[in-house]
Amino acid sequence: MAFVNVKPTDADVRIARAVARHTNHLTETVSRGLTWGADEKILLALAAAGWVVTRTRRESVRRAGDHALLVAATASVLPHLMKSVFDQTRPDRKTVLGHLNGVSFSGKRKDAFPSGHALHMGALASAAGPLPAGLRRAIRALAVGLCVTRIVVLAHWASDVVAGFALGAVLERMLRPLTGYPAKEPR
Repeated sequence: MAFVNVKPTDADVRIARAVARHTNHLTETVSRGLTWGADEKILLALAAAGWVVTRTRRESVRRAGDHALLVAATASVLPHLMKSVFDQTRPDRKTVLGHLNGVSFSGKRKDAFPSGHALHMGALASAAGPLPAGLRRAIRALAVGLCVTRIVVLAHWASDVVAGFALGAVLERMLRPLTGYPAKEPR
């Protein structure tokens, strides 16, 4: 049982209604496919595989692997803990129009806040900070795009996504001292 009931903002409701009016089965299907790119199980598996690969590399790369695995694991647990405290009904349960236009149901009814997918993407966008500018921008654009899919499939209110993204960025920065990421190479 949750302790705090979170209500969507007026802007959240307007955005969800616009999405419900303008979506169709194809948009829903493509967005559902893309949203898997931010799924915790896939990201944990990739982080674990990356961690294994980094074990034989130089120290800075090993630290990056440690960081990626710790961030992915922590970002997987945090939304579940928060959803046990916060109750918020998903927008797909609040709109009939979306279902008429091809939107299916997402996850547990009361688990809208925060978006776990967005939390992972916020952490990824934050971790990209030390990377070269072009790669950093590409990763951040991908992260934001994957977050938008959560709004398009009406799995989350826009504010759930924004809050999840911000929490992910803060989480990633908080874990840096534990992993030493980004490691500075000796000159």
